[in-house]
This record gives sequence, C-alpha cells and structure tokens, in this order.
Amino acid sequence: MQQYAFWDCPERTESEIVNVAQIPQRSPFRYPGGKTWLVPHVRTWLRSLRKKPRHFVEPFLGGGIVSLTVAFEDLAEQVTMVELDEEVAAVWETLLNEHDNDWLARRVIEFDLTRENFYKEISAKAPDTKHRGFQTLLKNRTFHGGILAPGSGLLKHGENGKGIKSRWYPETLRKRIQNIKYFSQRMTFLRGDGITAIERYAAQKTAVFFIDPPYTAGKSGKRAGTRLYTHFELDHEYLFSRVEKIKGDFLMTYDNADEVRHLAEKHGFESRTISMMNTHHATMRELVIGNNLSWLNVR
Repeated sequence: MQQYAFWDCPERTESEIVNVAQIPQRSPFRYPGGKTWLVPHVRTWLRSLRKKPRHFVEPFLGGGIVSLTVAFEDLAEQVTMVELDEEVAAVWETLLNEHDNDWLARRVIEFDLTRENFYKEISAKAPDTKHRGFQTLLKNRTFHGGILAPGSGLLKHGENGKGIKSRWYPETLRKRIQNIKYFSQRMTFLRGDGITAIERYAAQKTAVFFIDPPYTAGKSGKRAGTRLYTHFELDHEYLFSRVEKIKGDFLMTYDNADEVRHLAEKHGFESRTISMMNTHHATMRELVIGNNLSWLNVR
C-alpha cells in the first residue's frame, strides 16, 4: 500500500483552491460538510509544528478524512476520533475492529444492491454493532448527498441514471475499509460527546486538536446543520470557552459568519478564511480559527 507522507506532497500556495480530486479518498463515507478540501492545509499546519504531535484529537469525527489522513501519513503518533451519532459511531467501531472490519469488507462485496434488498436490509433490526454499521454505510452511500438525518431519502436517478448504485462502488469501498484496518493501531475511536473529549485532553501540551463541529452558528450562517445532521444543536460560546483551555495547538473550521468571528476575537483566537469549492463547483470561503495561524499565508 502506498503511503503519502506530508513531505511528499507538492508545495502549494494557501490561496490556491484545492482540487479534491487530487486528494487521496480514504473514508468510506459520503459526508455532508466533508473536509477533503482542507487536507493540504492540515498537512501544512502539522508540518509547521516543532515536533510531530504525540496525540491528534478530532472530537467531531463525521466522515473522518482528516483523522484518516493523519493516521495514514504518520503525521501524529496516535489519533483519537470521537463521534456522538450512534449510527456513524457504529461504522467507525466496526472499521477499527479487526474481525468486524473483515466482515464489513466481505459484506460490501457480497451485497446485491437492489431497491428490494436495500429496504429488506435497513428494515431489519441490527443484531449487533457491525450489522448496524453496514446498514448505516449502505444508507450513507445511497441517500441524497450521503445525508443520514431524518427526512433524507434514496437517490432516484443518480449519476448517469444509475439510481441507488450511483455511489455504491463495492470494490473501492472494500479497499478503503481494508486500508483503514492496516492503520488501525494508530487510531482509537470513542463514542461520545466532542466537548467532553476536548476537556479530557485539553491539558496535554503534546496533543493537537482538529475541531469541525457539524453545527452552524449565527443568523448569517447557512444553518445547514439542521438538515444535514442528527445532532445539530450546540452551545458555541461554551465550545469556545472549552477550546480556550487547550494547552497545545488547535485548528477549528466554521461557516464564515460574523458571529463566529466575534466569538474567536472574544476568546483571543486568530481567524482567517480559506477558499474552498462546494459540491456544486462554486467557490466559497470557509473560516479557520486557531491559537497560531502564522503558517497560513491568507488574509
């Protein structure tokens, strides 16, 4: 298996809009609000630190592309991944269990995806975590935009008229699942609250945090969280107060909203915007926040 170390990645200016097609796709999820576009910036951030972090913590995991990149590319000694959503957590618990990972890889390959089989599968009560993980992954790959929140539904036409099979690539998914198993010793998954995880590790000077809450703050924000995620309510002021306790380095991402910039300023954090391209190929600006953004040459 090929590994991509951060020093092997081509240099790029921070103002360049990232082409996500050039970023290794390591997560089996299709995830709303995914951070594939941020991966080159995360590499730059971690490379700028004096020492390789002993501990990388992602308290709002979701699709996990950033944590997977850190683990696969050996950008930190250990990666801790935290997720509250029970369905998403079931996938990660399955992925990081050696035997369940093997089972999931086989199940993906063997499953005959038809509408009849789909409804039969998701209507059955999952007997254990790995079966619930497969049901979640199946829904994620076949629902509009990968959205698992209530109200989401199956793709109808999909890509090139393929319908529900448009994003179901069994062989590709099998490889991603098996690759995660290969690096699983570097990763620990915790099912639980992200803020609690921040409080748990905040005092460790050798720990760094990537914080991407699946929630939108402020009236000027997109309010996307209410339709994309099951858990979308968060006390942003409280989150920022907990982040202020972090002794090591951290990087946060948020919608570019006035309220968020004011929160960052109130708590003494630096903030910048980075260009990104959304799923409709429109250029947008995402807000990044940290206690030291000197590595980020963006105004």
